[in-house]
Amino acid sequence: MNYGYLLGIDVGTSATKVALYDFKLTLIDSFSQGYEVETPHPGWSEQHPDIWWEATKACIIKLSKKHNIKLIKSIGITGQMHGLVLLDLDGKPLRPSIIWCDQRSAVECNEITKLVGKKRLIDITANPALPGFTASKIRWIAKHEPDIFARCSHILLPKDYIRYKLSGMFATDMSDASGTQLLDITNRCWSPEMLSILNIKEDQLPKLFEGPQICSFVNEEASQEIGLEIGTPIVAGAGDQAASAIGSGIIQEGAISLTIGSSGVLFATTKKPLIENKGRYNTFCHALPNLWHVMSVTQGAGASLKWFKDQFCDVEIAEAKQKNIDVYDLLSLRASKIPLGSDGVIFLPYINGERSPHLNPHARGIFFGLSSFHNKDHMLRAVFEGISFSLFECFEVMKSNGLLAERLIVAGGGARSDFWMQILADVFTIPMARTDVSDAGTLGCAILAGLGIGVFSSPLEAIKQRIKITSVIYPLDNLKRPYDFVYRKFCKIYKQMKPLF
Repeated sequence: MNYGYLLGIDVGTSATKVALYDFKLTLIDSFSQGYEVETPHPGWSEQHPDIWWEATKACIIKLSKKHNIKLIKSIGITGQMHGLVLLDLDGKPLRPSIIWCDQRSAVECNEITKLVGKKRLIDITANPALPGFTASKIRWIAKHEPDIFARCSHILLPKDYIRYKLSGMFATDMSDASGTQLLDITNRCWSPEMLSILNIKEDQLPKLFEGPQICSFVNEEASQEIGLEIGTPIVAGAGDQAASAIGSGIIQEGAISLTIGSSGVLFATTKKPLIENKGRYNTFCHALPNLWHVMSVTQGAGASLKWFKDQFCDVEIAEAKQKNIDVYDLLSLRASKIPLGSDGVIFLPYINGERSPHLNPHARGIFFGLSSFHNKDHMLRAVFEGISFSLFECFEVMKSNGLLAERLIVAGGGARSDFWMQILADVFTIPMARTDVSDAGTLGCAILAGLGIGVFSSPLEAIKQRIKITSVIYPLDNLKRPYDFVYRKFCKIYKQMKPLF
């Protein structure tokens, strides 16, 4: 097969994106369509699965108006992890999806831990029970919406609902399945013990595949609806962070990536499950066979910056629109005028609770140190710094378990800001590198899609062909650990405030 396209679909929290690549992994075109997260109660986060499908359809139809999408030879899908999609016998959603950042199931996490046993739970799933994971969401539904639970025939993850709409097949990949807390991480299979405890039948769950494996094909209904060729192969794909890691070249031990999207994620590939008994980071299967990965997550990374923008920056939003520039570029410029350390203002970015390393769904955001001297720009810079401190706290735990890197490969929206990259370099005191990849997630999908049909002989061949380091931002030469004092204060504030959360 010498010519054709590879399609990557990314079902994100704020938008779905589709991207078209050729067999050399050159980005041909891409489209995205946004949507909102519903918060019917404090701490709840939901989206109806059909908004993902409508966004996917809209993007593919836009793509078809500019390109011959019948030349697409393989499709890879990624998306937000951990979301709970419940379908009835006819394949219709029974309720809105409870997505990854939902924090309602803390009680259910405690129940699961008691039923399984804390050590046994980590032995099987490699992770403690967390409200972000799918298992506790399932238990919450069983307790609070038993009629819905009784009618459930299929349990899917967000990206796999799109696969179902494209193909009629129920399937998932190992990396995304790892985040359900229903998978035996070491043996890469659904855990009979976890399913029994949660009263789940294995035939309610999707079939398991490795990321590059072909697991379904575009069916006639989807072909008629959006124009894709009937029978186009669809590979299993990956959870969003695993896809971004592949698209950033993180497929070998010793490489660590940092992706800043709605959440902030540190990702390291390992040759065996590297389990942290305190559960301060997550251990999952990699999207590539015979590999695993460690993932440490700041829940409210880009989400904290977006929250601040939406709540307090109407003037800047209007100015950016008038000047036809990205509002985040304007916010970075405003924040850069404030001295390092934000003149004593410190922000804790726990607006959605926290996952790593604190495992605390009750944690909340804080601005500390405000006085009449400070203005909005001080608070804005403190948001950038607070997110960076939280990510560094995650990195410290990874380092204590032997995961070291001489530099980080940074991807996601945060990587576009030189200002933020400099803060990260100064906080971590190691270089931050950017690649020539504009969207690591959809590129990772395209690589998996290409592997599935034999376009590439190996993941390493694809990565060497496409991914190049384009810039490196180094820590400031004239300062050694410039943020050390502020960072230590940041950590102390959390410890002091924890009982009040």
